[in-house]
Amino acid sequence: MYQDTAKQALPRLLVSSKEAARMLAVSERTLFSLRQAGAIPAVQVGRCVRFSLDALEAWVKDHSEKKCENGQNCD
Repeated sequence: MYQDTAKQALPRLLVSSKEAARMLAVSERTLFSLRQAGAIPAVQVGRCVRFSLDALEAWVKDHSEKKCENGQNCD
């Protein structure tokens, strides 16, 4: 029978700066600074900047492990 595919949500690959900042619990300005420094990966889509959920997750994991390796805040 007929299935309404419009109701099925597609997984999101990219999020806005506002959403990414909220997910990382930082200000948009901090996120902008990290992006400008090349510390956090971003995707330019036209005039919009977007952040990959996978890249954000990998960035957090990478920086969390580095912190623990240095013996700082491993909790």
